[in-house]
Amino acid sequence: MTDNELIEKAFQAKANSYSPYSDFAVGAALLAESGKVYLGTNVENSSYGATICAERSAICSAVSNGERKFLKIAVISGNELCPPCGICLQVLSEFCDGDFVILQLDKGEIKSFTLKDFLPNAFKL
Repeated sequence: MTDNELIEKAFQAKANSYSPYSDFAVGAALLAESGKVYLGTNVENSSYGATICAERSAICSAVSNGERKFLKIAVISGNELCPPCGICLQVLSEFCDGDFVILQLDKGEIKSFTLKDFLPNAFKL
């Protein structure tokens, strides 16, 4: 799967966002080592702590389907950078090493980052 295709899948996921409080829709497309793509979108809640981000939504879907190894994730909101939050980065680090690829859009151009770019010292037990 190309980076462009993964970004397009993230836009498809974004269309399903439930974000009535922030009006900030996010989509994610997670490519598993198996070649399957798992989509996720943010799901807000009036009790803000119950909100789930698009990245974690995609990871939960993949893990629920037996996946444990991932190659990259595309995370988008619009055409500007939308880096994963700290909780999502920590959850990604549970399954991925520092070289895991995170794709973003910056003014419409695909940018590639690594997990360690955003979270250089992930917590590990």
